[in-house]
Amino acid sequence: MKFGTSGLRGLSVDLTGRASALYAMAFGKYLLQSNKAAQGDVILIGRDFRESSPEIAGNCAGALASLGFKILDCGTVPTPALALYGLERKAACLMITGSHIPADRNGIKFYRPDGEIDKADEAAITRFATAIETSGEVVVSEAAPVEDHSAQCLQLFFERNAALLPSDALAGMKIGIYQHSTVARDLMVDILAHYGAETVALGRSETFIPVDTEAVSEETIALLQGWSSTHSLDAIVSTDGDGDRPLVADETGTPLRGDLLGLISANFLGAGTVVTPVTSNSGIEAAGSFKVVRTRVGSPFVIAGMEEAVAAGKNLVMGFEANGGLLTATSFDINGSSVRALPTRDCFLPMLATLLLAATRKQPLSIVAASYKLPVAAADRLENFPVETSAALMAYLRESDANLAQFLQPIGEVGSKSDIDGLRVTLRDGRIIHFRPSGNAPEMRCYVEAGGEAAALELLNMGLTRIKHWAEAP
Repeated sequence: MKFGTSGLRGLSVDLTGRASALYAMAFGKYLLQSNKAAQGDVILIGRDFRESSPEIAGNCAGALASLGFKILDCGTVPTPALALYGLERKAACLMITGSHIPADRNGIKFYRPDGEIDKADEAAITRFATAIETSGEVVVSEAAPVEDHSAQCLQLFFERNAALLPSDALAGMKIGIYQHSTVARDLMVDILAHYGAETVALGRSETFIPVDTEAVSEETIALLQGWSSTHSLDAIVSTDGDGDRPLVADETGTPLRGDLLGLISANFLGAGTVVTPVTSNSGIEAAGSFKVVRTRVGSPFVIAGMEEAVAAGKNLVMGFEANGGLLTATSFDINGSSVRALPTRDCFLPMLATLLLAATRKQPLSIVAASYKLPVAAADRLENFPVETSAALMAYLRESDANLAQFLQPIGEVGSKSDIDGLRVTLRDGRIIHFRPSGNAPEMRCYVEAGGEAAALELLNMGLTRIKHWAEAP
């Protein structure tokens, strides 16, 4: 188990029992000793629909109760709903989720009373966990009594999203909702119906299905395209497992890029400063009147970038990731009211902003997306790719310009490179290819940009093929 781009992750069989209780206890001790919380304070716990999540939530509740905290169970709720309720109550939170990764894995996302933990917090929690292990201190992992606050948590989040758009803003639209096993599946129906859309529930599953909104699988795309044709839909929406990353597909069932959803959201909000990772589309800088700040991949880095902007006196500060998750660091005036900052990934605002744009323009989503004229971007990953192999490949590519040139020789000539997060190479012909190990799972990711869809897919395939050939070489 280790902290990645978003929370602690590990195999479910390793997290259940003492291990999850250990990290919850370490988090509780950190809150107490840093005066971020006191005994008797409330801590909220939410979870996704993975089979292992209820047990892990119980383990964490037991450990935190043993330290004197009062535990409120928020049930199966979207991560942004839990985070918002935590901010409202000034309470720390734990979200038990592995997000989009397979069901045999799980994780814990931690929130201080003032929001998502940062990298310094992660290091401190790890130190506390090590100290507990070293001392042999008893770790309580048996479930403790909790108070059910799932209804209050969901109601607060519903009210926030029900105030973002004018009444009946989506009337006349027929929107499919790919429900699968996301905790946001019922809330999506309620919110879209609130705005007057005709909703069609699709693909509900009682077995956990990992949906990655940044690298949508061919199987998922085939489902979306089939549903769009069968039901004559204007759009299909969905999210990842814990409801903090949006998936929006156009009327043909083709998913829109997450960074395009972020760009649409920035214009919808009238943002002044936009913070986004280096993996987001390179055309964003020219697509709005806002200042763009680039960071490493992961919400902690986006949040740090937003905090720096706020500290520098900037207003209307927001961020988004290439997966479409949107974060706000300041309040925004939306639809006649002030909407408080929510500095954690949210899927609902970008989803609603994008649907509203199509409704306002009275254009199909495919036409709306094409109007931005961004470079065509694509991304995919090699799953079950050993972490050691990823590290060895990145070390080899960084070792010398000759190594990098030799590796890319079948693809193109190196023009320039960036090492902010992974290795992002601009080729002499203007195409971009970016190699980056996942921070959450044993996966190697490849991101590309090119002038057209066929060229982008060809470049992506070449990049993944080069990675595989390198890994298989003696």
